Amino acid sequence: MRGAGTFDRLIGKLTLIAAALILSGAAAHAQQVLTPPNIALSFGMKADEVSRALGVQLQYVRGRPGDELLLARPDVKGAALASRSDGLYLQFRRGRLSGWKGDWGTIRP
Repeated sequence: MRGAGTFDRLIGKLTLIAAALILSGAAAHAQQVLTPPNIALSFGMKADEVSRALGVQLQYVRGRPGDELLLARPDVKGAALASRSDGLYLQFRRGRLSGWKGDWGTIRP
């Protein structure tokens, strides 16, 4: 019976290692997310870096300087048949990108 306890501990350790690998992979994926059309945004970017990456000017929505919510509207000039969502809301904390919400790829009916 002594071997069964050792086997159980080995399975427990392997389970913990597998969970740690899965969580580290999820964290790495969360650090860089591609938004349509395949534009890379990363946490910690400054507002001017985000503006260059998206290719549009950011519009102020609300908040204090450095801790503000900005909006990036997609540039659909000359695309009368293109139907896009309102834009991408970008949250900045201490002057760095801390999150975003919205989807430029959403087509509304």
